Amino acid sequence: MSLTITNLRVKYGAVTAIGGISLEVKAGEMFFLLGPSGCGKSTLLRSVAGFIEDFEGEMQFSGNSLKGVPPHQRDFGMVFQNYALFPHLTVFGNVAFGLEARGVGGDELKSRVAGALKLVGLTGYEERRPAELSGGQQQRVALARAVVIKPRLLLLDEPLSNLDAKLRWEMRSEIRRIHKETGITALYVTHDQKEALSLGDRMAILKDGRIEALGAPRALYYNPPNRFAAGFLGDLNELQGVVQEGAGLRVKTPLGEMSVPDAEGRPEGVKVGANVTVFCRPESMCVLPLEGEALPAGYTLLTDQAQVTGSAFLGEHTLYEIEPPGGGRWRSYRHEVGKSGISDGARVRIGVAAEAWRVVV
Repeated sequence: MSLTITNLRVKYGAVTAIGGISLEVKAGEMFFLLGPSGCGKSTLLRSVAGFIEDFEGEMQFSGNSLKGVPPHQRDFGMVFQNYALFPHLTVFGNVAFGLEARGVGGDELKSRVAGALKLVGLTGYEERRPAELSGGQQQRVALARAVVIKPRLLLLDEPLSNLDAKLRWEMRSEIRRIHKETGITALYVTHDQKEALSLGDRMAILKDGRIEALGAPRALYYNPPNRFAAGFLGDLNELQGVVQEGAGLRVKTPLGEMSVPDAEGRPEGVKVGANVTVFCRPESMCVLPLEGEALPAGYTLLTDQAQVTGSAFLGEHTLYEIEPPGGGRWRSYRHEVGKSGISDGARVRIGVAAEAWRVVV
C-alpha cells in the first residue's frame, strides 16, 4: 500500500506553502520529510491526513485518489507533536477511542487494546490517566492509539520534539522496533537530522515548499546533490576550488588538489573549470598536536598550519573548532580517553580520511 503524490501545490492566500511536490512513499517504508521551519513539511503531512482540502495536484493511496476523502474515511493513524490525548480518559480509553468510533467492541476491542499496549510496553497502565504519565509514556499511548486501528498509513508529526534528549533516543529505538514489528507504511515529519538519519528508509529534504534532495539517509549524507542538502544534514569542512582536467574528479583548492570519489556520479554542473565547494564531514577529519601523535591509518596530512579556536568536551569525545590556513571554520571530533585536551590557540595538524572529500555546487 503506497502513497503517491503528484505535483502537489498548497497556497495560503498569496503565500505558496507547497510549490509542486511529487514523491512516492513505498509500502512498508519509513519515509521522512525533513527541513527547517517553514519549509512546508507539516503542510504536506496535513494534506495527506486530509486536514487541508484546498490543494492542486493529485494524491493517491494504493491507486485510489484521496481528493474529497475526509480524514476519518482514510484509515490513517496520526501521532501529534503534543500527543493530543484525552485527559478525562484512562490509557485504555484513549487507545480504545479509535476502535469504538469504528464500531469495534467487546472481546475484540479488549484484545486489540491489550496488544497495542504490549507493543509499546505499557501493559499494566490501563487505568492511569495522561496526567499520571511521563512525557515518554504519553507518547507511547499516542503511538498505541494510532497503531491499534491497523492504519493503512501512519503519520507522525514531530512526535519526539517535546521530549528530553535521553527520552528522544529511547523513543527512536521504540519507534524503529514498532515499525519493524508492524510493517506499517509511515510518513514522518521532523526537523531533527539525527532522527531522520537513524530511523528513515528514505527521506525528502524540503526548502521553501520544494524538494531539494530525495534518497536514502546514507546516500544523502555522504553524496548530497547540492550545498543546501549537504549543510542541512551536518557540519561541513569546506574549501572553494575549481574542477581540473584529467582522470577522475580533482579539485584545485588553496590547500592543494583534492581527489573526490566519482563512483556515485557528479552532481549537476560539476564540469571541468566549474567553481565548486569541496568538503568533508567532521568525523572524517582528525586533529592532532604538532608532535607526539601519528596520523591514524588511512588518513593523509592536509595541513600543519591550522589553529584551534574553541572546543567543547562532550563526554565521549571533544568537538574542536579549527581555523584552517586562509580563514574559515572547521569542526572535528577527537576521542581523548585518558588524554588531556588541546588548548585553544594551539597550532595543530589536520588529517583527512581517504576518499572523504565530496563536491557540491
